[in-house]
Amino acid sequence: MTTKKSKVQTQNENNAVSTVSYELANYTSRFCYEDIPQASLERAKLLILDAVGIAFASTQYDFAHRILSGLSALSEGSSTSLIGLPGKLALRDAVLMNGALVHGLDFDDTHIRAIIHATASAFPCALGVTESIKGSGKDLLAAYILGLETAIRICDAAGGQFHDFGFHPTGIVGHFSCALQAGWLYGLTPHQLMMAQGLTGSTAAGSQEFLEDGAWNKRLHPGWAAGAGITAAQLARTGFKGPSKPYEGRFGLYKSHLGAAEKSVRYDLIHSTLGQVWELHNVAIKPYPICHLIHACADSTIILREKHAIQVSDIKRIVALLPQPTLHIIAEPRENKLQPANEYDAKFSAQFVVATCLIRGRFGLGELFENTLRDTQILELAKKVDCVADPDAAYPQYFSGGVEIHLQNGQILRHHEKINRGAGERALSASEIEKKYFENALLALSQSRAEAVCSAVLNLEKYSATDFMRILSPV
Repeated sequence: MTTKKSKVQTQNENNAVSTVSYELANYTSRFCYEDIPQASLERAKLLILDAVGIAFASTQYDFAHRILSGLSALSEGSSTSLIGLPGKLALRDAVLMNGALVHGLDFDDTHIRAIIHATASAFPCALGVTESIKGSGKDLLAAYILGLETAIRICDAAGGQFHDFGFHPTGIVGHFSCALQAGWLYGLTPHQLMMAQGLTGSTAAGSQEFLEDGAWNKRLHPGWAAGAGITAAQLARTGFKGPSKPYEGRFGLYKSHLGAAEKSVRYDLIHSTLGQVWELHNVAIKPYPICHLIHACADSTIILREKHAIQVSDIKRIVALLPQPTLHIIAEPRENKLQPANEYDAKFSAQFVVATCLIRGRFGLGELFENTLRDTQILELAKKVDCVADPDAAYPQYFSGGVEIHLQNGQILRHHEKINRGAGERALSASEIEKKYFENALLALSQSRAEAVCSAVLNLEKYSATDFMRILSPV
């Protein structure tokens, strides 16, 4: 329901200055499904399919049920459905739960240059709000794309620097983009959309402290962002006032999170190409359930193993080549990375991943079970892995990487991946994405139901949000 605008509100809209939030609000208010290229709609459905498969797989893990138990104890309503889990929760609790399911295995997509898992907040937000307003599959798809396009740009403007200051960009930027996509679904005016963005400037956080001991809170970051965005949109809808410069202001997003490094932020990137360049085509789907920054090293290790039939006893030393700005995330502190506390810790250890790939010849969800984490052969080999800066890295355009395996006989085996598999010209094909979806979904679903879900996602525009959600929820 649209509220009647006051004279003051109307005057503010007419006299609005061209801030970043104003530009985003104006674009959002004009945004419509019909303006999205067909190729972008098809790509979006594949990204959603990947996310849904991961969400189903997550329902088989302990963390999902612990989150559901906690939210069920707090939730004071049951209006919104969950992916692959029984029952319903209040809207904000449901998007938090669904966000955790999509992001909880760290198997979800990444926009490489921006370094953000935008789908993990954009899809649960679009799904929950569209269901709540009884919208269409087209509404859901458009809102999802709007969330992706805005989140990627807000993050990309920082040039990958959020990580350098201990922040998880997915847990920060999604607050703003979710406010825009929820606001679009609720029919907010440009002024209200500005206020919604201003309000989320006070909720965006996303600490990376979880890296220190493999804590679980990163799994909650995308869903918190979606819930915060929805809340901000509804408050703005009632006339609640937020600051007008949440991005470039004196205490805005970039100055508060990047300090002196804010001077390099490209504010023009946030809105200058909206509607002209569709960044969702640059979103990479993960072939491994580990931190995306390690994928090229994992691939390089497996390639050398298969090519040379390497015996562990022949290895003297391993050098893992990684982008220098990422070493503090996936290689340090070394003592922590050599002894992952749990499966989530292991996902962020280049040493553990490389050692596992050499011994197992693969790295899937099964390589994150307790028996692998405590495998003495893997842990001993991990001690021989030294992580160094990759002089040939194409970061941040791609997550380049490689390995050098030094053998006891003096031979050095090398392989380097400039473009990580799944990104750029090495993007996974539609059939490869569907294969990954089924591998994940079949952990929780029968073959027939997994096929029905796949068909529904790939034909999303033909469904109502309510009917689509019935297919994703347990029968």
